[in-house]
Amino acid sequence: MSRVSDFSRAPGFPSRARFALISRFSLALGLSFAAVPLFYAQEQSAITISQQVKDIFGRTANAVVRIHGDDEHSEISGTGFFIDPTGTLYTAYTVGGEADNFLIEFNGKKYPARQVLADIRSGTAILKIDAVTPALPIGKSEEVEVATPVVSIGYPLDLPKTPSFGMVAGFDRKYLGRYFSTTHVRVNLPTQRGEAGAPLLNMKGEVVGIVVSSLENNSSCYAVPIEAAEKIRSDFVRFGEARHGWVGINVSEAPGPVEGSRAEMTQIMEGTPAASSGIKSGDILLQVGRTKVTQPEDVLDASFFITAGDTVPITVVRGDQKLTFNVQAELHPASERRPLVAAPTINRAVPLKLDSEAQRTP
Repeated sequence: MSRVSDFSRAPGFPSRARFALISRFSLALGLSFAAVPLFYAQEQSAITISQQVKDIFGRTANAVVRIHGDDEHSEISGTGFFIDPTGTLYTAYTVGGEADNFLIEFNGKKYPARQVLADIRSGTAILKIDAVTPALPIGKSEEVEVATPVVSIGYPLDLPKTPSFGMVAGFDRKYLGRYFSTTHVRVNLPTQRGEAGAPLLNMKGEVVGIVVSSLENNSSCYAVPIEAAEKIRSDFVRFGEARHGWVGINVSEAPGPVEGSRAEMTQIMEGTPAASSGIKSGDILLQVGRTKVTQPEDVLDASFFITAGDTVPITVVRGDQKLTFNVQAELHPASERRPLVAAPTINRAVPLKLDSEAQRTP
């Protein structure tokens, strides 16, 4: 069981001799006595955090592996991590998406790996080796907040696996005017080439994201929420492929909020599931599946988690009525033309493009 440190507990008071020594130094430096306990508390907090990171690294590092592969340009090297005891692992699309001849460094050996699934829309890939392996526990990205401390473990450059400590800086739908396919976690955590595909861990050692890109001179990074990768894996288990769905509705910002939502249906596309469902232009969108909608950009996440073939309940407000329509989603057209993802990449840049306008089409 992991040890959770008690940050609220006051540190032990220094001995009389030590206090006298600290006092002399404090007077010599022009510091007040009141500053001494603060410095001591800060020192103890840093030690506590360091020990937590060491504990997480010790418990989880064995499930994190280096990935080698070849693509049409050159050799690639990245990071991945096991998610079940049969050798299945997650990595970033930039590592496992367009390469082959994969080798996985695990327990001092190299194992050949095969690609199970690569999904550019989520920015993730799934590989597999034939071996019994450890596995990292899966957490929930929705449980982390801004300023939540997190840890990643990766293989920077040609160096051994390395822990990095940082904190969540934000939850972004776009970067430099380009929209992601689903909300990404921005983390103030340094990254280097080779660390794409590293797990982002909460302080319990659970995976809450996959590092997929770096930004700002590698001083921070983006991680795709682990739920996005799990959605893709669920699709594969059910259908043998990723099945991104849609219903064919365009959404724009309404003049004013209705029941807390400013997302207004502006176009019901012909020949789509929504066209025959009874949904109309002018309806105010409240919820798609399990995702609540309060603004047009919310449909990015709602759309991402729709699976083609599933019946999706869509709740709207029309006049003074609240209506729910059950719509059977079809395969998203973007699935056939390589969906778009904003991609400041962490290994080599993959030539991706994203429209500057939000893809507000669930």
